[in-house]
Amino acid sequence: MEERPIVLFIGGHDPSGGAGIQADIETAQALGCRATSLITCLTTQDSTNVRALHIQPVEDLLGQLDCLLSDMRPQAIKIGLLGSAEVIPPLAERLATLAVSLVLDPVLAAGGGQRLADERLVAAIRRHLLPLTTLLTPNRAEARRLAMTAEPDTAARELLGLGAGAVLLTGADEARGDQVINRLFQEAGEQDFNWPLLPHTYHGSGCTLAAACACGLARGGDLAPVVEQAQAWTWQTLAHAEHPGDGQWLPRRLPETEK
Repeated sequence: MEERPIVLFIGGHDPSGGAGIQADIETAQALGCRATSLITCLTTQDSTNVRALHIQPVEDLLGQLDCLLSDMRPQAIKIGLLGSAEVIPPLAERLATLAVSLVLDPVLAAGGGQRLADERLVAAIRRHLLPLTTLLTPNRAEARRLAMTAEPDTAARELLGLGAGAVLLTGADEARGDQVINRLFQEAGEQDFNWPLLPHTYHGSGCTLAAACACGLARGGDLAPVVEQAQAWTWQTLAHAEHPGDGQWLPRRLPETEK
């Protein structure tokens, strides 16, 4: 039996299951990859907002990574919520030795508005992680904050200049009319993807999209087709989303089991 590609997911745990590591694992399972994971922090959150972060000690996280890498190597990496600036330099140093595709979803704020990254963390991402990044997947607000530039397209281009291999600028957070426009920026040019605007707000859509991109790259796909296929799959998870709580809708990443 053919071995499934391994994707290393680095991010926080969301007790609601909408976002974070659970979203990553479900995405990997749905798309034929094996998930390995590092939990950067636990969170106190639900489908409405994040109320607190409980950050894992840096030495513990790095010890878990070293143990994992001594046994198995990923074909791609996806990074989400980091929670702490201190972990970024030693984490980046280790990841640089792997020479595999890295998808960075810069989780800087929760859907309910709670900030999840201070300026030291943003600066560490810019300095240490962007040069390792194959694909950066910010929404417009995240791109502005990372690039310290008000205009989102200009911000995306500046992030390319800081070392990101490509930037997928997502538009659902500031969609106008009945369409969501996501734009892929590469040195060779730009490409727009238009998707029908869905009727709800969603918790975990960014995690799901970035994880799907990482799975596609782990399977050996070229960047632009991988990005398009990941968006189409993510749109379907949102079109069939569930509303188990009082807040945002949660993507349905796994098919219903037969009864």
